[in-house]
Amino acid sequence: MNPAKRREIFLRLQAANPHPATELEYSTPFELLVAVMLSAQATDISVNAATQHLFPAANTPEKILALGEEKLRGYIQRIGLYKTKAKHVMQTCQLLLEKHGGAVPQTRGELEALPGVGRKTANVILNTAFGQPTIAVDTHIFRLANRIGIAPGKDVLEVEKKLLKFVPEEFLHDAHRWLILHGRYVCQARKPKCGACIIHDLCEYKGKNTG
Repeated sequence: MNPAKRREIFLRLQAANPHPATELEYSTPFELLVAVMLSAQATDISVNAATQHLFPAANTPEKILALGEEKLRGYIQRIGLYKTKAKHVMQTCQLLLEKHGGAVPQTRGELEALPGVGRKTANVILNTAFGQPTIAVDTHIFRLANRIGIAPGKDVLEVEKKLLKFVPEEFLHDAHRWLILHGRYVCQARKPKCGACIIHDLCEYKGKNTG
């Protein structure tokens, strides 16, 4: 795909949604960190349903540690892998207090050193909480990058590096959210809604349909 096509794709996504936002509900970097940690292999809807009850009761490292792991499990038990996630959240809260004064760090290395925080989660925090031009490649973005032809790659890291290289700088801050939303609601895995797609004519997908 040539640079002109890539630029036009993001111009259209921007025109349709000038201020894309994550669908996870949060009000502080710490709340976002917890929400993203809980979202692995879970829907944003299920995470929001849990944090709507959790955050009013405990939304700082100190408060979650005071809550205790057993009570934390009770708040998040509707989410997959909740026992492991509760353990990681507790450990992360402890490290945030011990090493970062309770604040969420703003570097990839420090974020990835937290239990339960991998590269994708770190990228979401750096981009969404702190405005850094990173791209978190989830299953939606990986699929789109290869299907559309915007940044094909054999694994998520290759796709991430290509996106950072090929996405015009002016769109880097919002590119990750535009692509996630497009993959979630339009360019879906099994039945992409090509007929409703605003970048249909720019897409290199060979299996296009009009459904």
